[in-house]
Amino acid sequence: MSTKAATSAGVSELERARGREQAAYLSIRVLAVAAIAFVVITSFQARPAPGGQGEALGVAVGLIVFCGATIAAMWLTQPGSAVQLAVLVIAVVSAAALIGLQGNGAAFLGVFPAVCLAALVLPVRLSALVAGVAAAAVSVAWLANGRAPIAGIVLNDFGILAFFLLSLFARRLRESNQRAELLLAELEQTRAAQARAAALAERQRLAREMHDVLAHSLSGLVLNLEGARLLAAQGAADPQVGEAIDRAHRLAKTGLEEARRAIGMLRGDALPGPERLADLAAEFEVGTGVPCKVAVTGGSKRDLGTHGRLTFYRVTQEALTNIRKHARADRVEIRLAYEPSGTRLAIEDFDSCRDRLAPADGTGYGLTGMRERAELLGGTLTAGPTGGGFLVELRVPA
Repeated sequence: MSTKAATSAGVSELERARGREQAAYLSIRVLAVAAIAFVVITSFQARPAPGGQGEALGVAVGLIVFCGATIAAMWLTQPGSAVQLAVLVIAVVSAAALIGLQGNGAAFLGVFPAVCLAALVLPVRLSALVAGVAAAAVSVAWLANGRAPIAGIVLNDFGILAFFLLSLFARRLRESNQRAELLLAELEQTRAAQARAAALAERQRLAREMHDVLAHSLSGLVLNLEGARLLAAQGAADPQVGEAIDRAHRLAKTGLEEARRAIGMLRGDALPGPERLADLAAEFEVGTGVPCKVAVTGGSKRDLGTHGRLTFYRVTQEALTNIRKHARADRVEIRLAYEPSGTRLAIEDFDSCRDRLAPADGTGYGLTGMRERAELLGGTLTAGPTGGGFLVELRVPA
């Protein structure tokens, strides 16, 4: 897993945890709305306790305070704050006051949303304080109401305590799930880091192997060819022998440079891209004596990405190698075009004699590798003969 993927996994776990927390808040809000609706409806249907107009006014004030405090507690944005504690206490006390003022005691249900929210968002000691205040206030209210036996009051207190403990257990379970999810996300990130470290170690090992074997072998080949070239010049050998040795010497030097470049890529150096097409053309022209021109058209250069840049470079390199091996070209053109629909690369050789050393069917292993590189980018690569040569064309969509 890449760093980006591991980070995304951790973020997604946090988002899911927040989503479940929001769902819990939504459930409490639904419970609070239901309790408020029940208390308000039953308050209009019930008669106040003996006391006349004063008690009716007290019920109205109690309803307003209860509804306002309960709604405020459900929508406070800073859980665990002192303001929320105060609002929750006001909600349970106002609900208890309604129990004492009303004849039916229906406001008892209004205590539960506040107790539940306190258990979910406040520290345990403060949430226990809210539950204790609720039980005490409700007990006093039932005694003032005078319509509930002592056993009923005790059962109501046990009900408040049970609801509080159940909500507290739900909070512990939610926190445990969140910690487990965070640990899983950290574990995924750790595994991804280990995989990256293993991949980097393997790349470093391959780089050392290439340096110790391939680069050293090519360096020895370059030195031997240089010595052979000097001996051929001193021994007045056939000029064609010297030219062949010169070409082999240049190819060996180019191979050595490519090997060093590949080692650099394994070690994390910058990858070559389209900006180095001119260097490839110059190396080809020096090595073959065939003119090779590069033309770049289009409004502005497009970001091709790491793999895209390397693909354009490797396709050009492979196409020039094929021309060197299989064609007797008079000239070569490399055309790179940044178009609205994408980026197009064309490598075309022009052979006035139309004499290639291998069939121009476009099915070689080098062309197969180029097509695979193009497909990985969502592009296409076509290759085939033209009226006077051979054309390799790479198209990558924008």
